[in-house]
Amino acid sequence: MERTKKVAVLGGGSWATALVKLLLNNLPHISWYMRSSDTIDYFRKYGHNPKYITDIEFDTSKITFYNIIGEAIEQADILIFAIPAPFLKESLVNYHKGFGKKYIVSAIKGIIPHENLTIAEFFNRHYHVMFRNILIISGPCHAEEIALERLSYLTIASSSESWAEHLASMLRCHYVKVKTSKDIYGTEYAAVLKNIFAVAAGISHGLGYGDNFQAVLISNAMQEIKRFLEKTYKSKRKVLSSPYLGDLLVTAYSQFSRNRNFGMMIGKGYSVKSVQLEMNMIAEGYYAVNCIHEINRSYNVKMPIMDAVYHILYDKISPALEIRLLSEKLM
Repeated sequence: MERTKKVAVLGGGSWATALVKLLLNNLPHISWYMRSSDTIDYFRKYGHNPKYITDIEFDTSKITFYNIIGEAIEQADILIFAIPAPFLKESLVNYHKGFGKKYIVSAIKGIIPHENLTIAEFFNRHYHVMFRNILIISGPCHAEEIALERLSYLTIASSSESWAEHLASMLRCHYVKVKTSKDIYGTEYAAVLKNIFAVAAGISHGLGYGDNFQAVLISNAMQEIKRFLEKTYKSKRKVLSSPYLGDLLVTAYSQFSRNRNFGMMIGKGYSVKSVQLEMNMIAEGYYAVNCIHEINRSYNVKMPIMDAVYHILYDKISPALEIRLLSEKLM
């Protein structure tokens, strides 16, 4: 296998910034696409991201910046996408050349709104990228803890064990351990679902529910993930392992979880629009719950927590009433 393939990171947020930090531990140079030319100018001048994880310092001589996504794509063989799912399609709207033999790596823990496609499904359906050329980066891991160099764990999912290990070798360092998996479908959907349940955890916390209820909520959420994955794509997966249960736990409980913080503000009485204006980052769970709700019309998986979040965010049902009704359904 050729080990000299060029890597590009696409996205300028916290997760993209953390991934670039990891990659530059092991690679001499990368390309980095950011939409804002002002952000790039600031980066070149001061050596750090002006908006996200600002305390990570970079040697910018090892980075070629692009603010035109097509140019970054053309220069690389391995493309690591860290653009929020709601904006991915729009980001690529003017790119028409296709991806050929390039490898697509999704670091996006979301689903494409209105199309109800995971990132792997999106690239396969719209750009005819073979699933064997698609890899998924999953947690449990927060970008903020990468910045602090706290011990963290990643999972690379791919149908190719050798390519999964190749990507893993680019990200490993003394504070990040990386394992591999073949469960692309389960890893992606578990990441989408855990954001929804983190919103539920945040709403409950905002309403004043305590640790006892949260424990019941999250244990039931794990059961919903298990039922959904088994009904939609049955496979030999260990849902109690870290890419599934671990990722759910860190997203539901961590102070760094944007989905939990989004839900917490909803629970305290903020409207969806006011929370979106207040937050500086995208809460993927808001978009995901609408997509999963639509997908589940075909499968009828029992998902009371997902339904409750949908009712609160899209039907504008009172969070206090909806969570009280939900509490009667949990065991």
